[in-house]
Amino acid sequence: MDHTARFALPFLAPGQVHKEMQVNEGLQRIDLLLGALVEGPPANDPPAAPLVGQAYLVAEAPTGDWAGNAGAIAGFTDGGWRFIPPADGVQVQNRTTGEAMVRRDGAWETGVLRAREVRVGEQKVLGERQPPIMVPASGSVVDLEARSAIADIVASLQAHGLIGG
Repeated sequence: MDHTARFALPFLAPGQVHKEMQVNEGLQRIDLLLGALVEGPPANDPPAAPLVGQAYLVAEAPTGDWAGNAGAIAGFTDGGWRFIPPADGVQVQNRTTGEAMVRRDGAWETGVLRAREVRVGEQKVLGERQPPIMVPASGSVVDLEARSAIADIVASLQAHGLIGG
């Protein structure tokens, strides 16, 4: 094997000539992946005037300099384009929207936060979805104003996805 399994970082071989080229290629790839920031959503066409250090996500029907690199992370370096096929689990941040993008099942998932719970400090503020709260329908004492307020609260919680419907 002459490269790593996930990101094709080149290995050095014993007695290899020009080892610095292999090391530099590996460093270019690491630089693109470490704290990865992309310029926008996947695109098929490379930008007309990219800056060194900018990275992009290549869409499924790439053209021009990106042809043949569908789905890759394309980074522009002083030596031209470098393409890294992303492994599932790779996360990048979209510079334009600030959203996280995660590679899942061979596609980019955008703006989805997956967690079992959310904590602020040590206080759990969101957890697993709970059973639905039933909206009051009747009773021996009817308070229409309270029932209306409770129904509005339940509807709001449902609209935000915090409780089931």
